[in-house]
Amino acid sequence: MVDLTYSDEFKYTTKNPYSDKLDEFKDFVYRDHEAELMKGKWNKEAFKREAPLYLEIGTGFGHFMMEFSEKNPDVNFIGLDYRFKRSFSLARKLAAHPTKNFKYLRGKGERIHFLFEENELDQIFYFFPDPWPKTRHQKKRLFQEPFLNQAYKVLKPGGRILIKTDHDGYAEFMKEVMNANEQFEVVMSTDNLREEIPEHFLASFTTKFENIFLKKGIKIKAFELVSKKKD
Repeated sequence: MVDLTYSDEFKYTTKNPYSDKLDEFKDFVYRDHEAELMKGKWNKEAFKREAPLYLEIGTGFGHFMMEFSEKNPDVNFIGLDYRFKRSFSLARKLAAHPTKNFKYLRGKGERIHFLFEENELDQIFYFFPDPWPKTRHQKKRLFQEPFLNQAYKVLKPGGRILIKTDHDGYAEFMKEVMNANEQFEVVMSTDNLREEIPEHFLASFTTKFENIFLKKGIKIKAFELVSKKKD
């Protein structure tokens, strides 16, 4: 069966009561294909200012998004998640947040090439994604060759992807994908972020999920990729 998620034929389903509830926050929330209409226009029309454009795929409960936005007011930050109820819950928090240098998208990470124009993004964050541990489900993992190909297109020359995961299997899976890819240079790779590279930016904050994993003694795997694209 052909995966339509990466194609023009893909259609979002909105049969969920929280879809309509998100309309309450339409000044900063973009749903499904609404977000894709902003392709190439995020800084000019959505943020109405020129600034580095950062994307977090899988914002979860929004702790990193809110903390990073507040500490980096000079960045235009876009958070993206797919779950309806979680999106509504986070939108309520964002509405009360003191800084407004962010937008929130209810959408899919597989569609970043429909959300962003070529060379539009400066950086991508991808933290603690669903590892889909069962072999039959691994095709659902986002971090695969098609995703990296699209990330390469939408990132500027020298653009970065920063990754953290608790899952050993997904980390090894990512390494295989990275090793087979020639568009990015892996400038940092660790199986124990806190002990091996405590000075790295990725060790300077702890997400809600990360706290849970650390308390269980799980080591955090992390990667930093830099686009080899030339100006």
